Amino acid sequence: MAGGGAPAPKADEPAPHPPKDQLPNVSYCITSPPPWPEAILLGFQHYLVMLGTTVIIPTALVPQMGRRKSLYTRVFIQEEKAKVIQTLLFVAGLNTLLQTWFGTRLPAVIGGSYTFVAPTISIILSGRWSDPDPVSRFKKIMRATQGALIVASTIQIVLGFSGLWRNVARFLSPLSAVPLVALAGFGLYEFGFPGVAKCVEIGLPMLIILVIFSQYLAHLIRPGKNIFDRFAVIFSVVIVWIYAHLLTVGGAYNGKAPKTQTSCRTDRAGLIDGAPWIRVPYPFQWGAPSFDAGEAFAMMMAAFVALVESTGGFIAVSRYASATPLPPSILSRGIGWQGVAILLSGLFGTGNGSSVSIENAGLLALTRVGSRRVVQISAGFMLFFSVLGKFGAVFASIPAPIVAALYCLFFAYVVPQYFNEYTAINGYGPVHTSGRWFNDIINVPFSSEAFVAGILAYFLDNTMHKKDSGIRKDRGKHWWDKFRSFKTDTRSEEFYSLPFNLNKYFPSV
Repeated sequence: MAGGGAPAPKADEPAPHPPKDQLPNVSYCITSPPPWPEAILLGFQHYLVMLGTTVIIPTALVPQMGRRKSLYTRVFIQEEKAKVIQTLLFVAGLNTLLQTWFGTRLPAVIGGSYTFVAPTISIILSGRWSDPDPVSRFKKIMRATQGALIVASTIQIVLGFSGLWRNVARFLSPLSAVPLVALAGFGLYEFGFPGVAKCVEIGLPMLIILVIFSQYLAHLIRPGKNIFDRFAVIFSVVIVWIYAHLLTVGGAYNGKAPKTQTSCRTDRAGLIDGAPWIRVPYPFQWGAPSFDAGEAFAMMMAAFVALVESTGGFIAVSRYASATPLPPSILSRGIGWQGVAILLSGLFGTGNGSSVSIENAGLLALTRVGSRRVVQISAGFMLFFSVLGKFGAVFASIPAPIVAALYCLFFAYVVPQYFNEYTAINGYGPVHTSGRWFNDIINVPFSSEAFVAGILAYFLDNTMHKKDSGIRKDRGKHWWDKFRSFKTDTRSEEFYSLPFNLNKYFPSV
């Protein structure tokens, strides 16, 4: 009976998607590399994506390590920032190769992590740095950060290689893995649209062009060739970078606020001038590490948080690479090697720990290329451009809003975070004109997560290649087809008809 439960499914009813051990419709899985020219371009694309975190973290931390404001200090800070970026890039290349060779063997990029920023800032703000010389102060803080990272690496090394994390992972089910994987990306919300809004005339076109290339042109021009969706990042970055450079040389930002110039101009990063032509990073380049128990324990907690986040990252990468689910023993082995990655970060002096790059996991999903070789090629680019500093600095000087637009797609960020934060800080929304009614018309809907997500999902769902039968099945639309009219299913009358025979006065169509 309809009231006691759903009737038995009929033969012609649509069947649900059967569970699959490996993600279908992946062009190149973990063990099937693309042709070399395509693999090199895809590897370079992964390099471009990981540059965002590699540049943003040192840019935020290194100036705070020097502190004193003078022309000499600014020049020194630019040079040291370039060296830290080179070191972080070099260590990321090493760690990515180690993870793909000896760790999980998944196509996971191991790069800098925002999780370690808070304990690093705590070290910077410690009251024991009274040295007036910015050079000496920077080196002392860097060496203290190195010591904390070296100690913190032991937690992942021990939990990973001893097999303890394997025992934890055995209790992980798909249900508990869903929020872990989802929030590994969603949790980094402040680096998405708020970063785009720092220079909206560059960030927003980048976001729009990226969506057009990856979701629309791929199905309009030479469908099935996978050119536009597979290389959407390269196409969109080149177009918007040229556009941003034209705005810069055209004087669009002359006389603007310093924050605007830093975010928008293509010549304000100072990386090209500060970077040496050739330099090979080496361990203890800023001196012997120093150790403090409190700072080490704080960094160990950050390392444990990064361990949990990377567990979600590894699960996502294994799925996007069309590999089978990770055995707990392999996951534990990967965590052990990630501990080695944090140890190398401490030895070389990156000023930051290491974890799975979630943005590069998103790129695997976008390109549908989960090849291990592609990510190993990207590690080669990291090592190459970290040694040839001037050339690497050219790509590292890409304006931050361009990178933030990539994050919006790879992390599935939504606009309300920016609107809500702006309102909380300033007391009014981003749209602030003399007409309050107009301000409310714009600010109120874009402050609602459900509104923005719903409208955006509805638009994309109904405009992207909807004629493809396979896509239609993925959308689940076929399940609702028979309920589009009130009278096409007898159960609708039982569940939804009006009392007292009022349906004849208010007919349902």
